Amino acid sequence: MAEINKKVGFNIRKYREKKGWSQEQLAFEADLHRAYIGHIERGEKNIGLINLEKIAKALNVALKNLIG
Repeated sequence: MAEINKKVGFNIRKYREKKGWSQEQLAFEADLHRAYIGHIERGEKNIGLINLEKIAKALNVALKNLIG
């Protein structure tokens, strides 16, 4: 797994948990599949920019906060 995938997944999980959301809730808010959110959070998949933007908007955080 690429280190960037792990970092992005960690950041998504951090912001999701901060909101008190389950993976299912984030998936619903971002219009993505729950299993996909799990794969992303574990760093198992490369995330496309469009989906990264959907997640950032759902979490109400800047894109750079998920990457950095």
